[in-house]
Amino acid sequence: MKDVLLLKRRVVFGLLATSLVVLGGCIPGVTSNTSAITPVGDLPSITSSVANYNDIELPADMKNDIKKSMSISTDSFRGGIIHYSGRVEINSLKDFIISSMKKNKWKLVGEVSYQNIILAFTKPNRTCMMNLENNGPLSNTTVTLYVTVDVAATKSLNPFGEPIN
Repeated sequence: MKDVLLLKRRVVFGLLATSLVVLGGCIPGVTSNTSAITPVGDLPSITSSVANYNDIELPADMKNDIKKSMSISTDSFRGGIIHYSGRVEINSLKDFIISSMKKNKWKLVGEVSYQNIILAFTKPNRTCMMNLENNGPLSNTTVTLYVTVDVAATKSLNPFGEPIN
């Protein structure tokens, strides 16, 4: 009988100790990568412009991945696929982007949310589509931007760079 009582006390003590460790959020000497994700409202006010597009901003926590990015520039067209990643919570990033784009006079024309979030914006002679992807609690959130600028339309040129009469 004493053995059963002693066993029950050990089990209860073990469960209590485990609960305290889990609820406390840390075990001495072990760190969690999930705490490095920036939560809603804690995004830094410092922003960085995306590549050569001064009217598109991302939080300073997002870093450009040059190896996954590319751009094109001709007399009549400019654009690119630009890839960023960082330790930012995906919904905070979405809210930041929508607010920033609105401030820079972009119009939100479409949004799709499922596992990823796709945002589509337009301006006269410009489009920007963004794919936000949450890669799991221990990975970076990624943003892939697809940007187009119709240079010919702003200069009243046809696609061949010739003046429109």
